[in-house]
Amino acid sequence: MKIMTILGTRPEIIRLSVILPLLDEHADSHVLVHTGQNFTASLSGIFFAELGLRTPDYVLQDKQAGLGGQLATMFGSLESILLTEQPDRILLLGDTNSALCALLAERMGIPVVHMEAGNRCYDLKVPEEKNRRVIDAVSTINMPYTQQSKRHLLSEGFPSNRIVLTGNPIHEVMTRYSPQIHASDILERLKLKPGQYFLVTAHRAENVDDPPALEQIMNGLNAVAEQFGLRLICSIHPRTRSRLTGQPMHPLVEFHEPFGFFDFVHLEQHALCAITDSGTVQEECCLTGVPTVTIRRTTERPETVDCGSNVVSGVDAAQILRCAKLMTAFSRQWEAPEGYLTPDVSSKVVKFLLGGNLNVL
Repeated sequence: MKIMTILGTRPEIIRLSVILPLLDEHADSHVLVHTGQNFTASLSGIFFAELGLRTPDYVLQDKQAGLGGQLATMFGSLESILLTEQPDRILLLGDTNSALCALLAERMGIPVVHMEAGNRCYDLKVPEEKNRRVIDAVSTINMPYTQQSKRHLLSEGFPSNRIVLTGNPIHEVMTRYSPQIHASDILERLKLKPGQYFLVTAHRAENVDDPPALEQIMNGLNAVAEQFGLRLICSIHPRTRSRLTGQPMHPLVEFHEPFGFFDFVHLEQHALCAITDSGTVQEECCLTGVPTVTIRRTTERPETVDCGSNVVSGVDAAQILRCAKLMTAFSRQWEAPEGYLTPDVSSKVVKFLLGGNLNVL
């Protein structure tokens, strides 16, 4: 059986990092396609090398300006690849523009298996929320991580025979690479002490493409730096950096190029608190015992809020500071949400891909 995996961003590479070698080993043929969405040395290249993953068979060129041009280029290139390779099944993960390839594959009659299905934040201002609904709708099999995500799908009318509950692969990934994460010397390189800094990420379109929202977030970071007197280590996406012209920042707010996976998780593990708009960071910090302030209006990871590891602050500067004070004032003890500690998620997915019944429509 020929399996094609399509990915394009750091979170997809991370979550699929255990699955990809298994497919290389056990599938008759495994074709790996990178859509080019984040294919730069800092955003994807370092992750393939660091995680010991092979080079993709295809890397599409994503140099077009604007969503329409990007999707047209991606779909045009991918259609040619699909016609050449003729995969039996396609594996996708998440809610990025890369995963919208599910739409093309479905129209070409190729079964699609979608990991991370059923996540919902119910805010249609979030581009990924629109993507999730489209990808779930056209996928042959949807693989939610949690019972809550499964309930979302069922409530929207998805038949149960198109849903396979898997659990979240992030714990398995972090466990697999724990020796390398532990060995990171990033604290020494940045002259940081455990528990004496905040870790910050901001990249989502609804934040960085909205100048008033981005200004409020930066003002919130300045307020946190002033209140706590601690360094804020900001891993800044190129998209965010390009929009930070002329914004006055507190001297303790430091902007850094995106870190590699091992360094970043090491920074997570030893931070006093994370301030982020990243779904991946919400999950990882929930597992590493680090409180999180999510600088968004809502989250598709409500289980992290329910268990007590995360609070959604919105983007108001004063509220960001209040939430940072709240999350650093209490014990870091909470139970991991249902689905977050599920073992052998990758094996479960691969076994289904190679043997599961996809003749369900």
